[in-house]
Amino acid sequence: MSSQPEPSMQPFKWHYAEFDDSSFQIRGRTLFFIVVLFSVILLVGLLFLYARWVCRFDPPPPARIQLPLPPSLQLQGLDAATIASLPIVLHKDSMSDGECCICLGIFADGDKVKLLPPCQHCFHSECVDKWLLTQSSCPLCRSSIRVDSPV
Repeated sequence: MSSQPEPSMQPFKWHYAEFDDSSFQIRGRTLFFIVVLFSVILLVGLLFLYARWVCRFDPPPPARIQLPLPPSLQLQGLDAATIASLPIVLHKDSMSDGECCICLGIFADGDKVKLLPPCQHCFHSECVDKWLLTQSSCPLCRSSIRVDSPV
């Protein structure tokens, strides 16, 4: 073995004065774009922090306040006697309504359905009875079923 190093194993020799850094200078437009880019990033960061601060300390919106309605405007259903007085008919295939819009059940020929007088819409008795206990209108067209006497 020889004591001389091989040519490929020689250390890299360079001097600081030999390093050419003229291609790394930042001039005019490049400096302008770097400043603009830095400003935009800073602005977006500040806006993000401000949005987080506002969302953290902003009180939640007030809850909806339910004001009591006068008795004349309150929605009330029909009484049991009025619901029982509504006509019950046998469904025929020639009738326009083919299904109960409350339960979405299809009427068969000969089913007993309750007919609402103002609009002539048909429903299963059980379905429309539950509806009319809380509402005084047709579930389909919203026409009023309540017969108010003039005061």
